[in-house]
Amino acid sequence: MDWQSLAYAIVQVAHNFGAAALVGSAFSALWLADRQPEIRYKLAWVMLLGWAVQAASGAGFGAVSFLYYGELPDIHGIAIAALVIKIACAAGGFLLAAVYLRAAARWAEPARTRAWRVQAVLSATALTAAAFLRWFS
Repeated sequence: MDWQSLAYAIVQVAHNFGAAALVGSAFSALWLADRQPEIRYKLAWVMLLGWAVQAASGAGFGAVSFLYYGELPDIHGIAIAALVIKIACAAGGFLLAAVYLRAAARWAEPARTRAWRVQAVLSATALTAAAFLRWFS
């Protein structure tokens, strides 16, 4: 068995499910806002966990490379820009989800909706950057 490929596949599965949770939760929160506003709180937990999974699995890719090759992946140019964008999205999205969980009950509805729009943009941007990171590295 090719243990390196298995390790990468496991990390990729976590990364894919994290991405699906992020995009799905953000857009669901916007779509369900008028019908079920209380679900947004639960979706904010999914967002927080999704961003954490993205960060951990992203680091996992580097860890697998380091374990098998003794160095981090050799990326440059567009791939580095995509990685920086993904990291910024993950940090911003995680922070926004944490703030939302702590304070959104005191926010006016337009502010809560704006937060979910930002989450939607961050998650879609991170997912898009992932494609550039994959194919330009």
